[in-house]
Amino acid sequence: MDDVSAVPVPQPRARTADPGAAPDAPSGSAPDATPASVSDVPSASASDSTGSRRSLAAGLLLGAVGATVVLLASGQVWAEGRAATGGGALPLTADGQDVTGAPAALAIVGLAALVAVFAVRGAGRRVVAALLALSGLGAALSAWAGASDSTALDEEAARTTGDAAATIDALTHTVWPYVTAAGGLLILLAGVLALRFGSRWPTMSGRYERDGTPRPRKAPRTTPDPDRPEELWKALDRGEDPTREG
Repeated sequence: MDDVSAVPVPQPRARTADPGAAPDAPSGSAPDATPASVSDVPSASASDSTGSRRSLAAGLLLGAVGATVVLLASGQVWAEGRAATGGGALPLTADGQDVTGAPAALAIVGLAALVAVFAVRGAGRRVVAALLALSGLGAALSAWAGASDSTALDEEAARTTGDAAATIDALTHTVWPYVTAAGGLLILLAGVLALRFGSRWPTMSGRYERDGTPRPRKAPRTTPDPDRPEELWKALDRGEDPTREG
């Protein structure tokens, strides 16, 4: 037993680290999760703000242009015809106000609703936006119905000839009723935008800034110190009575 010698046990060779290789992750450890970028939140907020401004500009433009088109087109000639008289045929015309006054009246209602959208908020804003959309729809439908109406010319013929049974021959309609209907559709689109995006639009209020945060209240004025002449002069410059206590 004394002649038995210990056999050396071979040791594993150390691996040479590659300078360009990434270090191995320890066994059993989960891969690192990529942290969410903090800049995603501001970018989403900026995107919402941009969309709100775009919808606001589009709603104002559509409503104002639509109401202007309706009011102008309602004053144009919508129908033309001839009334038979003893001396021949008398040419007669009727404008949009003679045919129907509904489109112009609804356009004025739409303009008022477009302004009122910014004066209210919450449920009131949705109600006003619905009124804006309905006024545009009503203006478009009434103008479309007036495009084939002959009652206004028949009444004009009876009044001009003095014959209550007089009617219009060769009745024709112009393009203006359809232009008026298109203006009503623009008002309708403005109302739809107000219903969809109006909750993000600013509100006209003296106590709130454009972003909806309250304005800081002014500090109460204090009585100038009579021992400091410069404060007395400043109070006089502001139009205040330095002897009056606050």
